[in-house]
Amino acid sequence: MAGAAPTIRLSVLDRSRTRQGEEPAQALRDTVAFAREAERLGYHRFWVSEHHGVPGVAGSAPTVLAAAVAAATGRIRVGTGGVMLPNHRPLVVAEQFGVLAALFPGRIDMGLGRSVAFTDGVRRALGREKDAAEDFPAQLAELLAYFDAAGRTARDVHARPAEGMHVPAFVLATGAGADLAADAGLPLVIAAVRGEERMLAAIDRYRARFRPSAQAARPYVVVSGTVAVAGTAERARELLVPEAWASAHARTHGEFPPLAPSTEIRARAMTARERTAYEDALRGHIAGTPEQAAAELAALVERSGADEFLVTTSTYDRAALLDSYRLLADAMGLGRAPGRPGRAGPGRGGPGTTGVS
Repeated sequence: MAGAAPTIRLSVLDRSRTRQGEEPAQALRDTVAFAREAERLGYHRFWVSEHHGVPGVAGSAPTVLAAAVAAATGRIRVGTGGVMLPNHRPLVVAEQFGVLAALFPGRIDMGLGRSVAFTDGVRRALGREKDAAEDFPAQLAELLAYFDAAGRTARDVHARPAEGMHVPAFVLATGAGADLAADAGLPLVIAAVRGEERMLAAIDRYRARFRPSAQAARPYVVVSGTVAVAGTAERARELLVPEAWASAHARTHGEFPPLAPSTEIRARAMTARERTAYEDALRGHIAGTPEQAAAELAALVERSGADEFLVTTSTYDRAALLDSYRLLADAMGLGRAPGRPGRAGPGRGGPGTTGVS
């Protein structure tokens, strides 16, 4: 498949994962450097995430980090995967993205999630309750209204410079969250880590329920997941080990730690509970040689009819991580054909323009 023209957009979500023995500031610098490489390789978007009080993640202020990424790059679209809207006032979010879009016109995406902070302490610090996610539809409508110049006379508060700007919005969702994206007429971002049948059912429901909007004329699906690529399938699977252990540790100890070397993790004497969680976390990902990964990814895209795939891979060895993204870009033919690499929508998708940049 190497050298073939791209058949789907590939994008990147980087969570600014910290590594054992490194300061969080290094993870943020790594994210900016990673974005420059992703742009060079031909990836379509580069998104950053929002996590609060997590030892293993340095990305706590996504719009600030997105500004640094956009300033360090020149073409790739930059955004958030995502800003957790229940943690913020819609006016403030609109103002932040308005500033970003004013500084970097035509390059900013607004990925929005509905999760609230993981611990009671962080929720108290943010002034939010566990049920804050229930207000997401109203918050989303308020946020989008601040960008609508046509409704300015009906408002006594204006989000400047956001008013009148077009900043593409995406909803990060699982399960019932796909219905919210459909009702709002927004692109859907959905994880493909596990439970593919549930994912496919949610996508089908989203497409059937979708209502066209100023943001998107038809459904647009971004599937996200881990893709680990190396010279051999064994080395590719080794890349999954640090993140799998971090996930297992979080599930068994309630804290998401910095990434550790895979050799150290494999040498650990895990409890039965840790071992079960660890082995479960290793499943459901795409990992293999460039040819194997490209074939698996193409099959997943065909099953889901996705318009775009958002790669979310992380591992301890930064050089191996960058190699993985380079090998995937080459196998999928990124940057080898002129024009937009978006797909017309075979499989579950449909023809026609989306209105999504």
